[in-house]
Formats: sequence, structure tokens, C-alpha cells
Amino acid sequence: MALNVNLKEKVAFVSGASSGIGARCARVLAAAGANVVLAARRMSRLKELRAEIEAAGGAAHATRLDVTDLDSVRSAVAEAESQCGPLDILINNSGVAAAQLITDVQESDYERLFDTNVRGAFFLAQAVGRRMIEHSQTNSGFRGRIVNIASVAALRTMPRLGIYSMTKAAVIQMTRAQAAEWGRFGINVNAICPGYVRTEMNETLWETENGQRLIQSLPRQRVGGVEDLDGLILLLSSDESQMINGAVIAIDDGASVA
Repeated sequence: MALNVNLKEKVAFVSGASSGIGARCARVLAAAGANVVLAARRMSRLKELRAEIEAAGGAAHATRLDVTDLDSVRSAVAEAESQCGPLDILINNSGVAAAQLITDVQESDYERLFDTNVRGAFFLAQAVGRRMIEHSQTNSGFRGRIVNIASVAALRTMPRLGIYSMTKAAVIQMTRAQAAEWGRFGINVNAICPGYVRTEMNETLWETENGQRLIQSLPRQRVGGVEDLDGLILLLSSDESQMINGAVIAIDDGASVA
């Protein structure tokens, strides 16, 4: 039996949608029929992506979001629902990374990563989750889907990524807590843990000596692409994932078990 994901009539909120994994998720969900809310700080990039999605026959709305500013979080979620209707899907993707030895981490480095990757992710999910719970109480057939983007770095020790790994491990535990509390409202919350994938933020790394050394250390000695996440994102965003709740799924080409 073929799985044909149809997200028509669904509204999907994608944070960090201006580039990388977020932008790819937005394109894929729009292609499956969802009305996608593109959220990030760089409005010029969001407008370009919205035009691309609309040119391909999809529907999208762009809104500014800074997850480190709770007023911005609340405003973006409220705008999304006022413009597009009740939210069915959240791709909780905003995040920052830094490669440092633990002994070199400054207080400002620590705060920057935790403010975005943990505090920001938590309060965005909370803002959306509250509204999903409200919708479920007036619509017995409501099915909410939240996909938190963690990382393979949360599943294994990786060089120079100590603080980043800590933030993404927190995202995993956050996912499990949300799934336990919100499942009875028809809301499924899951986390995916991508491995190394090429994005515009890391594209130059793979051509360096360190990048090549890293590739050689991977189980299949290759780096994935953001498109390799498509199938899992679609499944977890769809009604077909009704029995998948509280899952933490590695999508890392085997890096977490090597």
C-alpha cells in the first residue's frame, strides 16, 4: 500500500524557515498541500520563499519571528492564526550552533545557545500547544502535530559540540514531556535527530581539511542533504502518524550507532 500524504486544509507553522532545514520543510509541506506559515527573523528571505511556493501553486504566509523574544513568539503565533486559521502542524526548527571546546565557552556563548535552542523552542511549542489544546476542545476530530528538531549531537558525544549537544538533549526531554501531557488532546509531539546535512550555513566546511576528515569518520563517509529528511517530516506531520507520539528518531545515516 502506497503512502500518499495529503496536507490540504492543514496549516503548518515552520520556524527558522529562512534557510536550511526549515526552508526545506516549508517547501515539502506546501507541496503536500499545507498552507505554510514561514517564520524567521530575515523577512526578505521569507518573502522570497513565499513567492517561490506561490509560483509553484502552493500557499504561504510570512511572519517575523525571533524565538529569543517571547513577545515576538506570541505575536507570530497570533498572526499566523488570524491570517491562516487554526494551526495543525508545528515544525519547531529555530536553532543556532557553535563549535567550541568546553573550556573556551563564555557565558555569552552559553546563553545564546540555550536562549534559542531550549528557551525559544520551549516557548514556541507552548504557544502553539496552548492553541492546539483550545482547538481540540471544540473539535473532537482535531489532530495536532509538533515536530521538534533536535540533533544527532543529542544522542552521542561529538567533538567541540558540548554546549550544543546539551541544548539538543534538552529538546529531546522536552518532546517526551509534551507528548505525555498533550497526547490526550490529539496532539502528537515527536523529535527528529538529523545527522550531518549540507546547508548554506555549513556548505564551505565540507571542502576544508577538517570537513573532509569529518566525512571520513562517518559510517558511510558521506554527508546528507536536507531533502533526505522529506519522508520523515511528511509522515510525522500527517494524520498517518497517529500512533507515533513521544518518539525520538535519528535520521543520521547511522552516525548515532557507529
